Amino acid sequence: MTTVSIIDYGIGNLLSVVRAFEYFQVKVRIAETPEDILAAERLVLPGVGAFADGMKGLADLSFIEPIKRFVQQGKPFLGICLGMQMMLSHSNEFGNQTGLDLIQGNVIPIPPCDPQGVPHKIPHIGWNKLFATEQGSAWEQTILKNIEKEAAVYFVHSYMAVPQCPSKRLADTFYNGQAISAVIHHENIYGCQFHPEKSGVIGLRIIEQFMEL
Repeated sequence: MTTVSIIDYGIGNLLSVVRAFEYFQVKVRIAETPEDILAAERLVLPGVGAFADGMKGLADLSFIEPIKRFVQQGKPFLGICLGMQMMLSHSNEFGNQTGLDLIQGNVIPIPPCDPQGVPHKIPHIGWNKLFATEQGSAWEQTILKNIEKEAAVYFVHSYMAVPQCPSKRLADTFYNGQAISAVIHHENIYGCQFHPEKSGVIGLRIIEQFMEL
C-alpha cells in the first residue's frame, strides 16, 4: 500500500491534512521522530502560524537535518501553507528568520495595497484562482497535471514566498492585482501556499497527484 508520512511538530492543522490523504485509502503515518522522517516514502510538512515558531518547532525536535536528507534522496516532498514558506531560505516575519533553504528565496509580507495603491485586507483569505506562470515549467508531470487553468483553491496567509529563480514558480494567484506564488516546485519537492485539504475537489485532486509521483 502507498504510504505518506505527515510531520507532527506541534504547529499546524494536522487532522484535516491526515483526513484528506486518508480519503484515497493510502496509509498515513505521523512522523514524530527524525527516524520517521528518514524512513518515509512520501513526506508532507503542513503548518499554520508564524515562520519563527514553525522553524523553532522543527529545530526543537531535531527535524531540520532529517528533512534535508530526505529531500536529497529524491523522494516526493510537499509543504503546505507555512510548510511551503519554510522551504525557502529566509523570512523577514518578526525579524530575519532562517528557513530550510530547500528552494532559494525569501518570504515577505503581502503588500498592504494593490498596484494602484488602494488598501486591501491582510491576511489574504478566501478562494482564489491558479494561473500558470510564464517562466514556470508545464503543469504536466507535476501535482497540477489535469488541473484546469484558473481553478480556485483556498488561501489563508499574510506573507508570500518569492523564489530567487522565477522558474520555481509553477503557479501564481493574484490578490487584487498582486502576484503571489501559489505553487512552487524544484525537482522532487513542491509547495502549496493554499490549503489543498480545504480546497474541495481541486485540492483532493492535487493531493491524489502528489501520491502518484
